[in-house]
Amino acid sequence: MVRKKLVTWLFFGLLVLAAAVFAAGRGGLLAGKEPTDLGVKDGRLKPPSLAENSVSSQAGLYPEHPKRAYAEIAPLIWTGEAAAALDRLRRLVEATEGSRIVRSGPNYLYVQFRTRWLGFVDDAEFLLDRNAGVIHVRSASRIGRKDFGVNRARIEAIRARFRA
Repeated sequence: MVRKKLVTWLFFGLLVLAAAVFAAGRGGLLAGKEPTDLGVKDGRLKPPSLAENSVSSQAGLYPEHPKRAYAEIAPLIWTGEAAAALDRLRRLVEATEGSRIVRSGPNYLYVQFRTRWLGFVDDAEFLLDRNAGVIHVRSASRIGRKDFGVNRARIEAIRARFRA
């Protein structure tokens, strides 16, 4: 009898906890703060996060970075006109669920991706390198130590659609 009551209380406690987390997410409490140090500086995007929650095609530019190997991802490769490549990427990103373009320029795109249920926000930057024929990318979660591969999977899905 005592065991059954304990299991019942535990179940209801977990249910209340799940409801509280969901409410916090819907209320924007899990979004984190928008970084103030994004953008292009000396032809580079911000280094990868110190936590295992980001990817960067420029991780190799930071050889002393402790999470460099974890964060490395290939840039997007484009052919043809640079402006058309960035415009195609912009349209693909706009069609991605939870995306919001914050800043857009002739060589740069800053996008926020918000998760549907809990409202976590990831910041992604894209930098068109005309000389190399690539679009560099950096994507990172605002909060948490790990992202369970979400940023990498999102960028790889964008890459697959960009290539198609």
